[in-house]
Amino acid sequence: MPRIFTREHTVVESDIDIQGHVNNLRYLKWMQDVAVAHSTAQGWSMQRYAAEGMGWVVRSHTITYKRPAFLGEVLTTCTWIAGFSPRMSPRKYLFWRAADRCVLAEAETMWVFVDLKTGRPTKVPDELRAAFEIVEDEGEAKRMLEG
Repeated sequence: MPRIFTREHTVVESDIDIQGHVNNLRYLKWMQDVAVAHSTAQGWSMQRYAAEGMGWVVRSHTITYKRPAFLGEVLTTCTWIAGFSPRMSPRKYLFWRAADRCVLAEAETMWVFVDLKTGRPTKVPDELRAAFEIVEDEGEAKRMLEG
């Protein structure tokens, strides 16, 4: 699988807010959706996490909105793992408009790995760490816009 996972989608009516552009909360949904898709592609589906009795919860989200997105536009969302600590992992995201490759938003989620029974943080297993290649250079994702 690629170091940086990408997904395209088209902005639909339910994504639009009263101001006529994509609602800010929609970006959070897309962040979660692409993170789950990336994890699944790497062999870690939600069913596998449940079977293992472990999973991820959000500690924090940071989103910087740069430009609005509008109905009918095709957007590309990409995500990558920026590192691992014993119980946490930052995941980064980049959103751009496919037509002109204009960056719309940049984001990061700090995920905490937890025991699903206790809800308490637990160590990220080596097998899980090995499934994801760490991308430390944020510029690598931005260079995807050039090609």
